[in-house]
Amino acid sequence: MLRAAAVLAWVTGLGFGLPCTYAVWYFADRGEVWTFLGFPTYGGGPFEDIGIETTVPLLVLFLLVCAAEVAAGWLLWQHRRAGAMPALALLPLEFAFWIGFALPFGPLAGLARTVLVLLGWSSLSPRRAGHGQAHIHHLP
Repeated sequence: MLRAAAVLAWVTGLGFGLPCTYAVWYFADRGEVWTFLGFPTYGGGPFEDIGIETTVPLLVLFLLVCAAEVAAGWLLWQHRRAGAMPALALLPLEFAFWIGFALPFGPLAGLARTVLVLLGWSSLSPRRAGHGQAHIHHLP
C-alpha cells in the first residue's frame, strides 16, 4: 500500500513539478502563462475566476509543494511515518493548487494516495534509533 502511495506521490510531484519549473522560467521571462498543446499551464483555471492571477511567487509555491510531495514519496517508499504525515498534511495545499490551476489528474491521485497511506498506516515505522533519539544504556 505504502509503495503504491509513494509512486502516486512521485507521479504527481514530478508530473506537475517538472513542468512547473519551466512554467516559472517562462512566466518570469515573458510575463505570460506557458501554453502547451493549446492548453494554458498553471493559468486560466478557477484561480483566475476568483481574481488570483498566476504569478512567479504562486508558481514557486506550487513547485515547493511538488518538491515536498516527492520527498514524502521517498519516505513512504521506506515505510516511514515521516513520509505519511506530510503526505496527509500537504493534501489541502495540493487540492487548492490542483483545483485552482484546473489540473484534473491531481485530485484523483491525491485521494488515491491518501486512501493508500491510511490503509498502510499500521505498517509505518517510527523514527529509527540513532536518528535524534537518545540511547539509554543499562549497566549490568
